Amino acid sequence: MNRSERNRLVVDNLPLVGYLVSEVWAKARHLSRDDLASAGSLALITSADAFDPDLGVPFGAFARRRIIGAFADEMRSNDWATRMARRRIKDTRQVQETLASALGRSATVDEIASALGVDRETALAGLADSERTLSTLDDSTAEFLVADTVLPEESLLSAERLAYLRAGVSALPERMRLIIEQVYFEDRSVKEIAASLGITHSAVSQQRSEAIRLLRDGLGTHYADDAEADFVPESTVAPARRSAYLSRMADQAMLGMARLAHDRMPAAVPVLSAAPAAPMAYTVDGLAGVTDIANAEAVTLDSRELFSSNG
Repeated sequence: MNRSERNRLVVDNLPLVGYLVSEVWAKARHLSRDDLASAGSLALITSADAFDPDLGVPFGAFARRRIIGAFADEMRSNDWATRMARRRIKDTRQVQETLASALGRSATVDEIASALGVDRETALAGLADSERTLSTLDDSTAEFLVADTVLPEESLLSAERLAYLRAGVSALPERMRLIIEQVYFEDRSVKEIAASLGITHSAVSQQRSEAIRLLRDGLGTHYADDAEADFVPESTVAPARRSAYLSRMADQAMLGMARLAHDRMPAAVPVLSAAPAAPMAYTVDGLAGVTDIANAEAVTLDSRELFSSNG
C-alpha cells in the first residue's frame, strides 16, 4: 500500500475514532477526551501502516480492534488501581451481587468475607475500592477551590480590622459594651441579659441596636474604605456623646495598632533596655473592668448588623 492510499484510509476513518471516543467516555467520565482521541488517532495510523487488504478483513474492523486496545492501554496507564486491586474489586462485586440475589437482601461484610475466603479487613478494602469514583478537576473547578494558606496581606488586614473592632467595642458606653460582650462573647440571649440587668427585653434590644450603630460610626470614621467619602452618622445619640465615643475609639485603636506592630516585630531586633518591660494595662475612661483589649478574644459580630444601613 502506497502512502496516498494509507493517508486516504486514515482520513476516511477518522470519524470512527470520534465515535469510539464518545462511546468510551460516556462510560468513564473521569477520562480525558483529548487523551483518548490522541491515542485512538495514533492507533488508526499504525493500523493503516499494518493493514493488508489481501487478508480480506475490512479496514474498519481491523482498525477498531487496535483503537479499542489503545483505549485500554490509555485507561490502564491512568488507572489508580493495580491489576490485583482491579481483580479484587471485580471478585467483591460479583460475590456481593450473587449473595444479594440469593438472600434477597444486601449481604453483610462478614458474609462477603466468608464467601471470598478472606478476612473482614480485606473484604472492607474491596468494598471501599469498588465504591471509589474519579472525576476530572478542570481549570474552571480549580478556581473555586478554597485555599487553606492565608496570604500575608490578608492576615495583616484581618488583624488590623480586628484591632479596630476591639477598640470600638471597648470604647462603647458601659451598658452598651456589657450587652455587646454578653451577646457576642458569652452567647447569652436578650432575655437572659434583661433579667440580669433588671431591665426590659425591649430596652436590651434598643441598647444593642444603638451599640451596633455606634460601632458602624466608629468603623466608618476611623476605618473607612474610602477616606474621601462624606461620613453620615447612623447612631441617634447626642453629637457630644458620639464625638466622645469616636475619640475614645481612636485612642484605643492607636494602642491596638501599636501592640499589633510590636507583636509582628522580628525576634532578631535587639532589646535596648536590659530591664523587662512591665505589661501594659489600661482602662477606658469611666468604664470599670475593661482591661487590655489586645488579649481579648475575637469579637464575632453579625456582618449584616455592622455593614447594613438598617439598625
